[in-house]
Amino acid sequence: MVCPIETRVITAHVPAQLAKKVDQLAERVGCSTDWIVKQALAAWIDQEEERTRLTCEALAEVDTDSMIDHQTVQAWAGSLSTDNPLPVPR
Repeated sequence: MVCPIETRVITAHVPAQLAKKVDQLAERVGCSTDWIVKQALAAWIDQEEERTRLTCEALAEVDTDSMIDHQTVQAWAGSLSTDNPLPVPR
């Protein structure tokens, strides 16, 4: 037996032009506007969660001094167009 997923209605006021674009997209791809909005919201939340994860990871690297200084990165980037590029900084 498959259990239904609990849902709830969220109301949001969006600009009329954006709502029109959602309607047009739903019609073009043959999906409901609900489906389009759920997909967009899920993608945005995934993106924000990944941004938060990467930010926390970067801050942890700063706390442990395991970062590469700006001058080293600049020297490496500058060497990429030469005959003897520097190895990737680690």
